[in-house]
Amino acid sequence: MDHDSADETSPVSQVLDKIREEVAGLTGGRVADYIPELAGVDPGQFGIAAVSAHGRSYCVGESELPFTIQSISKPFVYAIAVEQLGLDTVHGHVGAEPSGEPFNAISLDEHGRPENPMINAGAIVTTSLVESAEPDRRFDRIRSVLSSFAGRALDVDEDVFRSEAETGHRNRALGYLSLAGGVLVGPVEEAVQDYFRQCSLSVTVRDLAVMAATLAVGGVNPVTEERVVSQRTARHTLSIMSSCGMYDHAGEWALRVGIPAKSGVSGGILAAAPGAFGVGVFSPPLDDAGNSVRGVAALERLSDDYDLHMLQTPSEPPSPMHSVTRDGSRLDVRLRGEIDFLAAEQVVSRLEEAIDDARVTSVSVALERVSGLSDAARSLLAAELSELADAGVDATVSDPRGVRRS
Repeated sequence: MDHDSADETSPVSQVLDKIREEVAGLTGGRVADYIPELAGVDPGQFGIAAVSAHGRSYCVGESELPFTIQSISKPFVYAIAVEQLGLDTVHGHVGAEPSGEPFNAISLDEHGRPENPMINAGAIVTTSLVESAEPDRRFDRIRSVLSSFAGRALDVDEDVFRSEAETGHRNRALGYLSLAGGVLVGPVEEAVQDYFRQCSLSVTVRDLAVMAATLAVGGVNPVTEERVVSQRTARHTLSIMSSCGMYDHAGEWALRVGIPAKSGVSGGILAAAPGAFGVGVFSPPLDDAGNSVRGVAALERLSDDYDLHMLQTPSEPPSPMHSVTRDGSRLDVRLRGEIDFLAAEQVVSRLEEAIDDARVTSVSVALERVSGLSDAARSLLAAELSELADAGVDATVSDPRGVRRS
Protein backbone atom coordinates (compact mmCIF):
# COMPACT_ATOMS: atom_id res chain seq x y z
CA MET A 1 0.00 0.00 0.00
CA ASP A 2 1.41 3.37 -0.97
CA HIS A 3 1.13 6.10 1.65
CA ASP A 4 2.00 9.46 0.10
CA SER A 5 3.18 12.42 2.13
CA ALA A 6 0.38 14.78 3.05
CA ASP A 7 0.04 18.16 1.37
CA GLU A 8 1.96 20.95 3.08
CA THR A 9 -1.28 22.96 3.29
CA SER A 10 -3.10 20.24 5.27
CA PRO A 11 -4.32 21.22 8.75
CA VAL A 12 -1.83 18.88 10.42
CA SER A 13 1.09 20.38 8.47
CA GLN A 14 -0.14 23.83 9.45
CA VAL A 15 -0.17 22.79 13.11
CA LEU A 16 3.43 21.59 12.87
CA ASP A 17 4.51 24.71 11.00
CA LYS A 18 2.87 26.95 13.60
CA ILE A 19 4.71 25.17 16.42
CA ARG A 20 7.97 25.35 14.50
CA GLU A 21 7.57 29.11 14.03
CA GLU A 22 6.73 29.60 17.72
CA VAL A 23 9.86 27.86 19.01
CA ALA A 24 12.36 28.56 16.20
CA GLY A 25 13.51 31.75 17.91
CA LEU A 26 14.52 30.00 21.12
CA THR A 27 18.16 30.49 21.98
CA GLY A 28 20.33 28.68 24.46
CA GLY A 29 21.88 25.27 24.41
CA ARG A 30 24.99 24.26 22.56
CA VAL A 31 25.85 21.89 19.75
CA ALA A 32 27.49 18.65 20.92
CA ASP A 33 31.25 18.79 20.39
CA TYR A 34 32.56 15.77 22.27
CA ILE A 35 32.20 13.92 18.95
CA PRO A 36 34.32 16.21 16.75
CA GLU A 37 32.37 15.51 13.56
CA LEU A 38 29.17 16.88 15.15
CA ALA A 39 30.70 20.17 16.29
CA GLY A 40 30.48 21.98 12.95
CA VAL A 41 26.76 21.52 12.29
CA ASP A 42 24.58 24.60 11.66
CA PRO A 43 22.71 25.33 14.93
CA GLY A 44 19.84 26.96 13.04
CA GLN A 45 18.65 23.75 11.38
CA PHE A 46 15.15 22.78 12.53
CA GLY A 47 12.75 20.20 11.12
CA ILE A 48 9.61 18.46 12.40
CA ALA A 49 7.76 15.44 10.98
CA ALA A 50 4.77 13.42 12.10
CA VAL A 51 3.44 10.11 10.77
CA SER A 52 -0.05 8.95 11.67
CA ALA A 53 -1.14 5.47 12.67
CA HIS A 54 -2.48 5.16 9.10
CA GLY A 55 0.85 6.03 7.49
CA ARG A 56 0.23 9.64 6.49
CA SER A 57 3.33 11.86 6.67
CA TYR A 58 3.45 15.56 7.60
CA CYS A 59 6.79 17.38 7.37
CA VAL A 60 7.90 21.00 7.91
CA GLY A 61 11.25 22.75 7.95
CA GLU A 62 14.43 20.82 7.17
CA SER A 63 12.61 17.50 7.04
CA GLU A 64 14.89 15.83 4.48
CA LEU A 65 18.16 16.94 6.06
CA PRO A 66 20.28 13.91 7.08
CA PHE A 67 21.85 13.65 10.53
CA THR A 68 23.10 10.74 12.60
CA ILE A 69 20.66 8.88 14.80
CA GLN A 70 23.00 8.62 17.81
CA SER A 71 21.24 7.50 21.03
CA ILE A 72 17.85 7.34 19.31
CA SER A 73 19.08 3.96 18.04
CA LYS A 74 19.01 2.57 21.60
CA PRO A 75 15.31 1.68 21.96
CA PHE A 76 15.31 -0.06 18.58
CA VAL A 77 18.35 -2.20 19.37
CA TYR A 78 16.73 -2.96 22.73
CA ALA A 79 13.64 -4.09 20.79
CA ILE A 80 15.79 -6.41 18.65
CA ALA A 81 17.33 -8.00 21.74
CA VAL A 82 13.95 -8.43 23.48
CA GLU A 83 12.43 -9.91 20.32
CA GLN A 84 15.28 -12.41 20.01
CA LEU A 85 15.93 -13.34 23.64
CA GLY A 86 12.85 -12.38 25.63
CA LEU A 87 12.37 -9.75 28.32
CA ASP A 88 13.73 -11.72 31.26
CA THR A 89 16.97 -12.67 29.52
CA VAL A 90 17.65 -9.11 28.39
CA HIS A 91 17.00 -7.71 31.84
CA GLY A 92 19.27 -10.28 33.38
CA HIS A 93 22.01 -8.21 31.70
CA VAL A 94 20.64 -4.66 32.01
CA GLY A 95 18.27 -3.00 34.48
CA ALA A 96 15.02 -1.16 33.83
CA GLU A 97 15.18 1.73 36.30
CA PRO A 98 15.76 5.44 35.53
CA SER A 99 19.33 6.33 36.44
CA GLY A 100 18.75 9.99 37.26
CA GLU A 101 22.22 10.60 35.86
CA PRO A 102 23.75 11.82 32.56
CA PHE A 103 23.69 9.49 29.55
CA ASN A 104 27.40 8.65 29.79
CA ALA A 105 27.51 8.15 33.56
CA ILE A 106 28.99 5.09 35.24
CA SER A 107 25.67 3.85 36.54
CA LEU A 108 25.44 0.23 37.73
CA ASP A 109 22.85 -1.36 40.01
CA GLU A 110 23.51 -3.67 42.96
CA HIS A 111 23.79 -6.63 40.57
CA GLY A 112 26.50 -4.98 38.47
CA ARG A 113 24.12 -4.27 35.60
CA PRO A 114 23.82 -0.88 33.88
CA GLU A 115 20.71 0.83 35.27
CA ASN A 116 18.77 0.76 31.96
CA PRO A 117 19.26 0.26 28.21
CA MET A 118 18.91 3.97 27.37
CA ILE A 119 22.17 5.11 28.99
CA ASN A 120 25.40 4.38 27.14
CA ALA A 121 26.57 1.57 29.41
CA GLY A 122 23.23 -0.24 29.08
CA ALA A 123 23.03 0.36 25.34
CA ILE A 124 26.47 -1.17 24.76
CA VAL A 125 25.38 -4.25 26.72
CA THR A 126 22.13 -4.42 24.72
CA THR A 127 24.08 -4.22 21.45
CA SER A 128 26.29 -7.09 22.63
CA LEU A 129 23.17 -9.24 23.15
CA VAL A 130 21.95 -9.01 19.54
CA GLU A 131 22.33 -12.34 17.81
CA SER A 132 23.10 -12.92 14.13
CA ALA A 133 23.81 -15.94 11.96
CA GLU A 134 27.50 -15.01 11.99
CA PRO A 135 29.18 -13.26 14.94
CA ASP A 136 30.81 -10.63 12.73
CA ARG A 137 27.48 -9.74 11.05
CA ARG A 138 25.75 -8.40 14.15
CA PHE A 139 25.73 -4.82 12.89
CA ASP A 140 24.21 -5.97 9.58
CA ARG A 141 21.33 -7.38 11.61
CA ILE A 142 20.97 -4.13 13.55
CA ARG A 143 21.02 -1.98 10.41
CA SER A 144 18.50 -4.27 8.67
CA VAL A 145 15.96 -4.04 11.51
CA LEU A 146 16.38 -0.28 12.00
CA SER A 147 15.88 0.12 8.24
CA SER A 148 12.63 -1.84 8.53
CA PHE A 149 11.52 0.50 11.32
CA ALA A 150 12.30 3.48 9.03
CA GLY A 151 10.80 1.93 5.92
CA ARG A 152 13.95 2.45 3.85
CA ALA A 153 17.60 1.37 3.80
CA LEU A 154 19.70 3.35 6.28
CA ASP A 155 23.41 3.99 5.69
CA VAL A 156 26.28 4.73 8.05
CA ASP A 157 27.83 8.20 8.02
CA GLU A 158 31.42 6.96 7.86
CA ASP A 159 32.91 10.32 8.89
CA VAL A 160 30.89 10.38 12.10
CA PHE A 161 31.66 6.70 12.73
CA ARG A 162 35.38 7.32 12.47
CA SER A 163 35.08 10.36 14.73
CA GLU A 164 33.25 8.33 17.37
CA ALA A 165 35.60 5.37 17.11
CA GLU A 166 38.67 7.59 17.51
CA THR A 167 37.39 9.50 20.54
CA GLY A 168 34.91 7.16 22.30
CA HIS A 169 37.22 5.94 25.02
CA ARG A 170 34.71 6.54 27.81
CA ASN A 171 32.30 4.18 26.04
CA ARG A 172 35.06 1.59 25.86
CA ALA A 173 35.59 2.01 29.60
CA LEU A 174 31.86 1.49 30.20
CA GLY A 175 32.06 -1.66 28.08
CA TYR A 176 34.93 -3.06 30.14
CA LEU A 177 33.09 -2.30 33.39
CA SER A 178 30.10 -4.22 32.07
CA LEU A 179 32.34 -7.09 30.99
CA ALA A 180 33.87 -7.16 34.47
CA GLY A 181 30.33 -7.29 35.90
CA GLY A 182 29.58 -10.35 33.76
CA VAL A 183 26.75 -8.75 31.77
CA LEU A 184 28.38 -7.84 28.43
CA VAL A 185 28.50 -10.67 25.87
CA GLY A 186 31.62 -11.18 23.75
CA PRO A 187 34.68 -8.96 23.22
CA VAL A 188 34.30 -5.35 24.34
CA GLU A 189 35.79 -3.80 21.22
CA GLU A 190 33.41 -5.66 18.91
CA ALA A 191 30.39 -4.50 20.93
CA VAL A 192 31.65 -0.92 21.11
CA GLN A 193 32.42 -0.77 17.37
CA ASP A 194 28.92 -2.03 16.55
CA TYR A 195 27.50 0.52 18.99
CA PHE A 196 29.43 3.34 17.28
CA ARG A 197 28.13 2.17 13.90
CA GLN A 198 24.49 2.00 15.01
CA CYS A 199 24.80 5.55 16.40
CA SER A 200 26.25 6.71 13.08
CA LEU A 201 23.30 5.62 10.95
CA SER A 202 22.03 8.58 8.92
CA VAL A 203 18.33 9.52 9.22
CA THR A 204 15.91 12.39 8.60
CA VAL A 205 13.12 13.63 10.86
CA ARG A 206 10.66 11.80 8.63
CA ASP A 207 12.59 8.58 9.24
CA LEU A 208 12.35 9.20 12.98
CA ALA A 209 8.61 9.82 12.70
CA VAL A 210 8.08 6.56 10.78
CA MET A 211 10.19 4.65 13.32
CA ALA A 212 8.22 6.18 16.18
CA ALA A 213 4.90 5.45 14.49
CA THR A 214 5.94 1.80 14.09
CA LEU A 215 6.31 1.53 17.86
CA ALA A 216 3.18 3.61 18.47
CA VAL A 217 0.95 1.21 16.52
CA GLY A 218 2.35 -1.98 18.00
CA GLY A 219 5.32 -2.93 15.86
CA VAL A 220 3.86 -2.68 12.35
CA ASN A 221 5.36 -0.02 10.09
CA PRO A 222 2.29 2.00 9.04
CA VAL A 223 3.94 3.09 5.77
CA THR A 224 5.23 -0.27 4.50
CA GLU A 225 2.74 -2.37 6.52
CA GLU A 226 5.60 -4.72 7.48
CA ARG A 227 5.53 -6.19 10.97
CA VAL A 228 8.93 -5.33 12.41
CA VAL A 229 8.54 -6.52 16.03
CA SER A 230 5.72 -8.04 18.03
CA GLN A 231 3.11 -5.92 19.75
CA ARG A 232 4.47 -7.04 23.12
CA THR A 233 8.04 -6.03 22.22
CA ALA A 234 6.79 -2.62 21.03
CA ARG A 235 4.99 -2.19 24.36
CA HIS A 236 8.12 -3.10 26.34
CA THR A 237 10.15 -0.63 24.29
CA LEU A 238 7.67 2.22 24.81
CA SER A 239 7.68 1.47 28.54
CA ILE A 240 11.46 1.83 28.77
CA MET A 241 11.34 5.01 26.67
CA SER A 242 8.67 6.54 28.89
CA SER A 243 10.75 6.14 32.04
CA CYS A 244 14.33 6.36 30.78
CA GLY A 245 14.39 7.88 27.30
CA MET A 246 15.12 11.48 28.28
CA TYR A 247 17.90 10.69 30.75
CA ASP A 248 17.92 12.69 33.99
CA HIS A 249 15.05 14.85 32.72
CA ALA A 250 12.77 11.83 32.29
CA GLY A 251 10.49 12.81 35.19
CA GLU A 252 10.07 16.38 33.96
CA TRP A 253 9.41 15.03 30.47
CA ALA A 254 6.73 12.63 31.73
CA LEU A 255 5.06 15.49 33.59
CA ARG A 256 5.09 18.11 30.84
CA VAL A 257 5.04 16.05 27.62
CA GLY A 258 3.94 12.55 28.56
CA ILE A 259 4.91 10.86 25.29
CA PRO A 260 7.43 7.98 25.24
CA ALA A 261 10.54 9.51 23.65
CA LYS A 262 14.24 9.18 22.99
CA SER A 263 16.76 11.93 22.31
CA GLY A 264 20.17 11.93 20.62
CA VAL A 265 23.14 14.26 20.91
CA SER A 266 23.02 15.18 17.22
CA GLY A 267 19.83 17.12 18.06
CA GLY A 268 17.12 14.61 17.21
CA ILE A 269 14.17 13.56 19.35
CA LEU A 270 11.79 10.73 18.52
CA ALA A 271 8.41 10.56 20.27
CA ALA A 272 5.77 7.83 19.95
CA ALA A 273 2.22 8.70 21.04
CA PRO A 274 0.62 5.24 21.47
CA GLY A 275 -2.09 4.54 18.92
CA ALA A 276 -1.81 8.02 17.43
CA PHE A 277 1.36 9.52 15.93
CA GLY A 278 5.08 9.12 15.61
CA VAL A 279 6.96 12.43 15.73
CA GLY A 280 10.54 13.30 14.78
CA VAL A 281 12.24 16.60 15.59
CA PHE A 282 15.74 17.82 14.74
CA SER A 283 17.47 20.94 16.08
CA PRO A 284 21.15 20.64 17.12
CA PRO A 285 21.56 22.93 20.20
CA LEU A 286 21.26 20.80 23.36
CA ASP A 287 20.34 21.56 26.96
CA ASP A 288 22.37 20.37 29.95
CA ALA A 289 20.77 16.91 29.82
CA GLY A 290 21.72 16.40 26.16
CA ASN A 291 18.23 17.01 24.76
CA SER A 292 17.43 19.38 21.88
CA VAL A 293 16.27 22.74 23.27
CA ARG A 294 13.85 23.49 20.42
CA GLY A 295 12.86 19.84 20.12
CA VAL A 296 11.77 19.68 23.77
CA ALA A 297 9.83 22.94 23.43
CA ALA A 298 8.12 21.80 20.21
CA LEU A 299 7.03 18.47 21.66
CA GLU A 300 5.84 20.08 24.87
CA ARG A 301 3.69 22.46 22.80
CA LEU A 302 2.40 19.65 20.59
CA SER A 303 1.46 17.48 23.56
CA ASP A 304 -0.18 20.30 25.51
CA ASP A 305 -2.10 21.91 22.66
CA TYR A 306 -3.25 18.73 20.90
CA ASP A 307 -3.88 16.28 23.77
CA LEU A 308 -1.12 13.75 23.02
CA HIS A 309 -0.09 13.19 26.65
CA MET A 310 -0.38 9.45 27.23
CA LEU A 311 -2.31 10.07 30.47
CA GLN A 312 -4.84 12.35 28.78
CA THR A 313 -8.24 10.74 29.37
CA PRO A 314 -11.50 11.29 27.48
CA SER A 315 -14.32 12.95 29.38
CA GLU A 316 -16.37 9.80 28.75
CA PRO A 317 -15.16 6.35 27.61
CA PRO A 318 -16.10 5.69 23.95
CA SER A 319 -18.95 3.24 23.54
CA PRO A 320 -18.19 -0.09 21.83
CA MET A 321 -21.87 -0.49 20.94
CA HIS A 322 -22.80 0.40 17.37
CA SER A 323 -26.43 -0.44 18.09
CA VAL A 324 -28.61 -2.29 20.59
CA THR A 325 -32.07 -3.33 19.36
CA ARG A 326 -34.90 -5.32 20.88
CA ASP A 327 -37.37 -7.36 18.84
CA GLY A 328 -39.77 -9.14 21.13
CA SER A 329 -37.76 -11.70 23.08
CA ARG A 330 -34.61 -11.17 21.02
CA LEU A 331 -31.79 -8.74 21.86
CA ASP A 332 -29.35 -7.80 19.08
CA VAL A 333 -26.07 -6.09 20.00
CA ARG A 334 -23.73 -4.85 17.27
CA LEU A 335 -20.23 -3.88 18.34
CA ARG A 336 -17.68 -1.59 16.70
CA GLY A 337 -14.03 -0.54 16.85
CA GLU A 338 -11.28 -2.01 19.01
CA ILE A 339 -12.67 -4.11 21.83
CA ASP A 340 -10.30 -4.18 24.80
CA PHE A 341 -11.02 -5.13 28.41
CA LEU A 342 -12.64 -1.77 29.20
CA ALA A 343 -14.91 -1.96 26.14
CA ALA A 344 -15.78 -5.58 26.89
CA GLU A 345 -16.79 -4.59 30.42
CA GLN A 346 -19.32 -2.17 28.95
CA VAL A 347 -20.70 -4.91 26.66
CA VAL A 348 -20.90 -7.42 29.50
CA SER A 349 -22.75 -4.88 31.65
CA ARG A 350 -25.30 -4.41 28.86
CA LEU A 351 -25.73 -8.16 28.35
CA GLU A 352 -26.27 -8.69 32.08
CA GLU A 353 -29.54 -6.84 31.64
CA ALA A 354 -30.75 -9.73 29.47
CA ILE A 355 -30.36 -12.13 32.37
CA ASP A 356 -32.41 -9.80 34.59
CA ASP A 357 -35.15 -9.46 31.97
CA ALA A 358 -37.17 -12.68 31.84
CA ARG A 359 -38.72 -11.62 28.52
CA VAL A 360 -35.38 -11.96 26.73
CA THR A 361 -34.78 -15.52 25.55
CA SER A 362 -32.10 -14.98 22.90
CA VAL A 363 -29.11 -12.66 22.48
CA SER A 364 -27.05 -12.06 19.34
CA VAL A 365 -23.69 -10.27 19.41
CA ALA A 366 -22.39 -9.14 16.01
CA LEU A 367 -18.68 -8.36 15.44
CA GLU A 368 -18.69 -7.36 11.77
CA ARG A 369 -17.79 -3.74 12.63
CA VAL A 370 -15.10 -4.73 15.16
CA SER A 371 -11.52 -4.05 14.06
CA GLY A 372 -9.74 -5.86 16.90
CA LEU A 373 -10.52 -8.02 19.92
CA SER A 374 -7.98 -8.41 22.71
CA ASP A 375 -7.46 -11.74 24.46
CA ALA A 376 -8.74 -10.21 27.70
CA ALA A 377 -11.91 -8.97 25.98
CA ARG A 378 -12.43 -12.30 24.25
CA SER A 379 -12.16 -14.12 27.57
CA LEU A 380 -14.58 -11.74 29.31
CA LEU A 381 -17.18 -12.01 26.53
CA ALA A 382 -16.88 -15.81 26.49
CA ALA A 383 -17.52 -15.94 30.24
CA GLU A 384 -20.60 -13.72 29.87
CA LEU A 385 -22.00 -15.84 27.03
CA SER A 386 -21.56 -18.90 29.25
CA GLU A 387 -23.48 -17.15 32.04
CA LEU A 388 -26.28 -16.30 29.63
CA ALA A 389 -26.49 -19.93 28.55
CA ASP A 390 -26.63 -21.07 32.18
CA ALA A 391 -29.52 -18.64 32.69
CA GLY A 392 -31.43 -20.25 29.82
CA VAL A 393 -30.74 -17.49 27.27
CA ASP A 394 -29.76 -18.60 23.76
CA ALA A 395 -26.60 -16.54 23.11
CA THR A 396 -24.72 -16.44 19.79
CA VAL A 397 -21.82 -14.46 18.32
CA SER A 398 -21.54 -13.67 14.61
CA ASP A 399 -18.00 -13.00 13.40
CA PRO A 400 -18.16 -13.10 9.57
CA ARG A 401 -14.78 -11.42 9.03
CA GLY A 402 -12.87 -13.43 11.63
CA VAL A 403 -11.90 -10.50 13.84
CA ARG A 404 -8.17 -10.34 14.49
CA ARG A 405 -6.69 -10.34 17.95
CA SER A 406 -5.54 -6.85 18.93
